[in-house]
Amino acid sequence: MASSIFVLGSFVVACSAKVARFPAAGESLRADMLTVEPGGKGFNLAVGAVRLGAAVDGLMAIGDDPLSVFAAPALRRAGLPLTMLKQFPGATGGGVGFTDATGENCLAVHAGANLSLSAQDVGSVADALRQAGLVLAQFEIADAPIIEAFRLARQAGIRTLLNPSPFRAVKPEILANTSILIVNASEASALAEALPPASNSDAAATEDERLAHSILQHGPDTLVVTRGNAGAIAFRKGEPALRQPAFAIEAVDSLGAGDAFAAGLAASLVAGLPFKEALRRAAACGALVTQRVGVFEALPTATALQDFLHARG
Repeated sequence: MASSIFVLGSFVVACSAKVARFPAAGESLRADMLTVEPGGKGFNLAVGAVRLGAAVDGLMAIGDDPLSVFAAPALRRAGLPLTMLKQFPGATGGGVGFTDATGENCLAVHAGANLSLSAQDVGSVADALRQAGLVLAQFEIADAPIIEAFRLARQAGIRTLLNPSPFRAVKPEILANTSILIVNASEASALAEALPPASNSDAAATEDERLAHSILQHGPDTLVVTRGNAGAIAFRKGEPALRQPAFAIEAVDSLGAGDAFAAGLAASLVAGLPFKEALRRAAACGALVTQRVGVFEALPTATALQDFLHARG
């Protein structure tokens, strides 16, 4: 299905505490709120896309520990197929996060079974992958399954989207088969510094344009750099830079903003919307999710997104 998304995902049981400020080393603080919910970047991306109307399939790993029982009910509730789950011996992924009074967050994630996904596991679902209009991956899993998924996608003429978070060095064979790359500003700088110097760089180009050029010449045709309150900027080969301002909202919890943005962009593109509109919808999804505590319940539906955009003209 050209309008479907295959998510190479991750599943994490996420615990998040709302605090007045982040604790100092050795300090214990009272939490104003505690949430325990299904999460993980890959899971959030899949839920975000399906709520916006995309057909979603994919692959994500869980362990055989008590936390694994969170997974199947969460997928059912989200409307995702249970065939996405693959169980391995060991621990299910888990995460702990803090959100302060300003909505900023910090977190730590234990990948657990997510790192057990292999290239062979991807090969076993190759037929489903080849039916997608877009293959999406993130970095809470190992490199090998991403390399295989993107290789299969490119062989089939399917576009790929990479959101390399939590950030690590992007292997050349992944970057070469990435169509759309979504990173934040610090990740973009780190990636550009790790790549060979750009050739034929325009001396009159801005710093952002030179950074984009150095990344785009290694594979992607589209680079989207998110900048928090400064919005996002997209660079596409042969096109002028496209800037998307952030929506003015009062943030409560920014924990899932990046996942909502990526899901919004992916769902909009497979729906056939122009890139400019897809970028605007992605920014709106990121804004919407920050207005509620937690991620799972905050990821917007297509109706909520449309209402939000309509209210802002």
